[in-house]
Amino acid sequence: MTLIRRGTTTAAAMALGLTITACGGNFAQDSSGDDSSGPIKLGMLTPLTGSSAAIGPYMKDGAQLAVDEINAKGGVDGRKLSLTVEDEACDPKTAAAGAAKLVSADIDISVGGYCSSATLPTLSIFGKAHIPMLIPAANSADLVSQKQQNVFLLNGTGIQQAEAASKFIKAAGSKGVALVDDNTSYSTDITKRTEEGLKQSGVEVVNHQSVTAGESDYSGAINAVLDSKADFIYWTGYYQEGGLLIKQLKAAGYKGEIMVADGSVDAKLIQIAGQKNAQGVFATMTQTPQTIPGGEAWVAKYKEKFGSEPGPYSTQAYDAVRVAAEAVRKAGSTDGQAVTSALEQIDGLEIFSGPLKFTAQHTLSAGGFDILVVRDDNFVLNK
Repeated sequence: MTLIRRGTTTAAAMALGLTITACGGNFAQDSSGDDSSGPIKLGMLTPLTGSSAAIGPYMKDGAQLAVDEINAKGGVDGRKLSLTVEDEACDPKTAAAGAAKLVSADIDISVGGYCSSATLPTLSIFGKAHIPMLIPAANSADLVSQKQQNVFLLNGTGIQQAEAASKFIKAAGSKGVALVDDNTSYSTDITKRTEEGLKQSGVEVVNHQSVTAGESDYSGAINAVLDSKADFIYWTGYYQEGGLLIKQLKAAGYKGEIMVADGSVDAKLIQIAGQKNAQGVFATMTQTPQTIPGGEAWVAKYKEKFGSEPGPYSTQAYDAVRVAAEAVRKAGSTDGQAVTSALEQIDGLEIFSGPLKFTAQHTLSAGGFDILVVRDDNFVLNK
């Protein structure tokens, strides 16, 4: 049963029609405000190494597909797009170094950002360089609390994710919930907001554990959760640790429900946990290519180009490029302030989550989170 974003199916289908049949078709209009003839340089930070490295190719390839489609239609005002990718490794220092490289490469717009804790230090780096940021994945409320004019989120926020989680947990009839995070900005933000939502809805939080990412033994946290008699566990970290937690929880005899946040929605979580252990695990997640109604044609196009299935955040990265191109077209320039103003004025551009309009906080005004569930080797919509 899908609890959130029921009204976006038609919008998503319309967006798919646009992206499959005419993506970039209106990007080649002339604009007298742009006196540059060079390429429009896009930069992306995404995890290419580290425990979340599996996500990097999805985002990079999704963005590249949009770049290639727009360029095939003539680019933006006759200017072609280029994409430069650097590693963020879900590590703040690596991400900051990558952002500095992108600034040195004279990018015009940033279309990356996966881990919130790694994205946070890049805000000031891109901000000082007056580079607009379209963030396709990272969604901690800490990103918008900085109130930087150049920052826009294309993923649902941690606030929206926590709302979806607390509603689903209450509907599931839980008598006691254990919340487990990994101490990162992204994870603790969702945990804190979910706890608040559960308390408001009358669901008791009987245990809250914070673990250290990168460890292999979570027996201390698991024993605490088991002792609390929790019947529902919500893990808000990433898939590497999430898979281990699920495996170790099952080995310890846990019989209750388990749900993970969007940072754990990847087939590798199922591999790490073991297919049998992962069956029935729920997830809060924005749309993936495989869960978007009518998304088969886009998936086929992606597979034809890259020889593999698209994964989480490939569509958001694809849309980040399309939104960047639309903003440049509207601004008639790659000037950072002009592009930022154009982004604020976008109203109705069809993207995968529906018609795009940013709030005053530069978050999505529509769209939210679905509930997925593991069936066999995949996350599918929970119906």
